[in-house]
Amino acid sequence: MKTMPKSYLSAEKRAELLREDEGDEELLYLVESQEAGRAGDEGAAWAWLSLVALPADTLMGLKDRRGAQFIRDMNLNTIEADTVYGSGWLDGP
Repeated sequence: MKTMPKSYLSAEKRAELLREDEGDEELLYLVESQEAGRAGDEGAAWAWLSLVALPADTLMGLKDRRGAQFIRDMNLNTIEADTVYGSGWLDGP
């Protein structure tokens, strides 16, 4: 079982988000990431984002700004970018 990052939401807020979005955990993870960032916990913010399939263009922009190794180090989910750009996009120019 994967250990989840530190939560900055109350149990009530987490349950509310899951109810509102019909159990879609990605919205919950995005809100968790945002709240961790607001709390100054950059590690938890990135850890929550690693649980979400980020859009391909977002990942390409992140690669341009922070580099491919950053994406690897943060263990970000690249499935969307792999589909759009091909499996070797992270190593290309």
